Amino acid sequence: MTETLTWVFAVLFVLVVVAWYLTYTAARLDRLHVRLTGTVAALDAQLVRRAEASVELANSGLLDGATALILAGAAAQSLETPDEDGEIREAVESDLTEALSLALTSEVVDDLRQSGPLGVDHLERLSSACTRVQLARRFHNDAVTDVRRVRRKLVVRLFHLAGHTPMPGTVEFNDEVPPGLEP
Repeated sequence: MTETLTWVFAVLFVLVVVAWYLTYTAARLDRLHVRLTGTVAALDAQLVRRAEASVELANSGLLDGATALILAGAAAQSLETPDEDGEIREAVESDLTEALSLALTSEVVDDLRQSGPLGVDHLERLSSACTRVQLARRFHNDAVTDVRRVRRKLVVRLFHLAGHTPMPGTVEFNDEVPPGLEP
């Protein structure tokens, strides 16, 4: 009789430990997904901020007409592209980075700095926005890496702890700060 009770308690103990581990893992995965959602929102906000700063610079009258038109077009495209189109959005953001690099050569940046406080303000705002985009993209990609690492575990796949949530992907686009804007 005592041997049977010992086995029953041992099995119950193992079941409780397994249930605790599954609950812990599911809660951890949920926290990682919540963090991932936050990084997506932060990255989107910083991309919008960079595009708006680019539009303001293009519309300020401080750049020549062709450069302003190229920059405004790339920034407008960035603002109009929906978040759901991942590859398209990445291409558009890379295009904006390229337009910024072409428009803001070291000579243009020097001219803007010498043009007065308005030029300096636009450059500082754009520099800050570009740096924040880099940071937001890195934080997002780190969150994606963490989620993918946990979701690759056998226990998560075996017990479907992620549910039907699609596997997240990293965001890859050119986010270099133009040479003249680097802090």
